[in-house]
Amino acid sequence: MLPHGQQHGDGPLPLTRLAALSICFVAGVLPASGEPIVGRASVVDADTIEIHSKRIRFNGIDAPEGRQLCLDEAGKRYRCGQVAALALADFLDAHRPTSCTEVNRDRFKRIIAVCSAGGRDVAEWLVSNGHALNWPRYSKGCYADAQNTARVARGHLGWVVRATLGVEAKPRRGLDRRE
Repeated sequence: MLPHGQQHGDGPLPLTRLAALSICFVAGVLPASGEPIVGRASVVDADTIEIHSKRIRFNGIDAPEGRQLCLDEAGKRYRCGQVAALALADFLDAHRPTSCTEVNRDRFKRIIAVCSAGGRDVAEWLVSNGHALNWPRYSKGCYADAQNTARVARGHLGWVVRATLGVEAKPRRGLDRRE
């Protein structure tokens, strides 16, 4: 049982995760400097937020889209994108403010950033809690340990292992290769 008000995944990072994030910093995946964008985050979907009208996508992860449907262990459809977005909103509300430092821009001119809330890397929290995947092409493997944590804790990777259902969501190509 967790202490009053504490949620799963709220505690300090284990030493192995701190070491992995330090390696990511040295490898240039995490930002070294720059003025962070700090404030109350509004969740767009599980890998995108807005702070002060600036749209920010988390670096190094991929998460289901807001309207995406997945199958649970029993084969029943559920809104995995909505579940992930709501979990992120709860986490960010409990750990205000959110601070993001830009590392790049995407083709849509969105800010790609490393964000933290309550001393936690938000992307790492999403991956370790099964709401997103490590995307090695962009993370350089920085969230691989978090993804393994999610796999061990749940016996699966959440939404990625289950079939995603097409029409309501954008096409999801190559998800299994992102591990």
